[in-house]
Amino acid sequence: MPWSLRATLLWDLLLGVWGTAAFLINLGANLWAASQYVLSGRYVWAALVLTLLGLASVSLQVFSWVWLRADPPGLHVSQPPGHCLALLHLLQLGYLYRCKQGLQQGLLVWQQEVPSEFDLAYADFLSMDISMLRLFETFLEKTPQLTLILAIVLHSGRAEYYQWVVICTSFMGISWALLDYHRALRICLPSKPLLGLGSSVIYFLWNLLLLWPRVLAVALFSALFPRYVALHFLGLWLVLLFWVWLQGTDFMPDPCSEWLYRATVATILYFSWFNVAEGRTRGRATIHLVFLLSDSLLMVVTWVTHSAWLPSGIPLQVLLLVGGVSFLLGLVLRLVYYRWLHPSCHWEPAQVDGTRALRSPRWCQLPQNRRMIGLAQNFFPKTLPWEEDVNGVL
Repeated sequence: MPWSLRATLLWDLLLGVWGTAAFLINLGANLWAASQYVLSGRYVWAALVLTLLGLASVSLQVFSWVWLRADPPGLHVSQPPGHCLALLHLLQLGYLYRCKQGLQQGLLVWQQEVPSEFDLAYADFLSMDISMLRLFETFLEKTPQLTLILAIVLHSGRAEYYQWVVICTSFMGISWALLDYHRALRICLPSKPLLGLGSSVIYFLWNLLLLWPRVLAVALFSALFPRYVALHFLGLWLVLLFWVWLQGTDFMPDPCSEWLYRATVATILYFSWFNVAEGRTRGRATIHLVFLLSDSLLMVVTWVTHSAWLPSGIPLQVLLLVGGVSFLLGLVLRLVYYRWLHPSCHWEPAQVDGTRALRSPRWCQLPQNRRMIGLAQNFFPKTLPWEEDVNGVL
């Protein structure tokens, strides 16, 4: 095995270990916070934390189970029988089983002197599903939990040590999930180099800097008007769900599960951008950015007209200044990334990155994660060899 490929496989394995560990640490931190709320008599806060954990976990199990049932027969030869898999998902262990399966396959191909094409492709197949589930978990659980914990801290005026643990692990988990998802998309496509260090840092930063003002805006709204935040979320979520439906998504294997996917995407769009339709998306991304910015500005006007101070005594102007600077810096970095660091994609047969580097012309007979391939084709623009290069989509 070439040294470069062995190093890539080891790096993929270590990243898989880190992703699983981050999930478990964040889960433990949230359960710790919920137990502290119960001990201090704050039962509503504890109930909200556990509700968010439960809804996100159930959604992940449904996605995982539906995908397993839709995969080609005989693909997962080493997995347990169907009733055991069903029990694992019923016990909310389906995602962790996926992580274990991905780590085992990654360790297998790393240990082989000359990995088979099937084992390499199967390792990629599993890692793509895990990346997608991690992204869903991030916006169904980590981001709402971060918003909730910030609202509690802003309302009470102080942060306990366990709350700092939740905040830190949530921020790192969110950023890592976005970067890992983008990395998984690159593996799907031809002529797509690995993320370099510079582009990785820029991609990491612009996602974090654009997400932070939105989370802060919703957290401030929750701290000042806790009774109306649910109505605010539901109203915007229904609009975004309708928008996703208009784009004609076709990600899941059946119509019922497709609505679960659309509902999840609408939740993601409440906080950040997520492309679900094929074609150049600069217009759609701009509409979404203006929509979220307008909503945040309306919340700012609401805060200013009611009170310029939080219940904890923190001046609202300071937080608004931090959020505004973060948004402008994130927007600049996003434009820089897509202008100079996001490579164009020519849809020609070529060598691909990651563990696909040893593929033969018989690649079409190997396991292909068509779910992620479809999303990758939406994310990266299609250009012909004689067309001018473009730098991705916004």
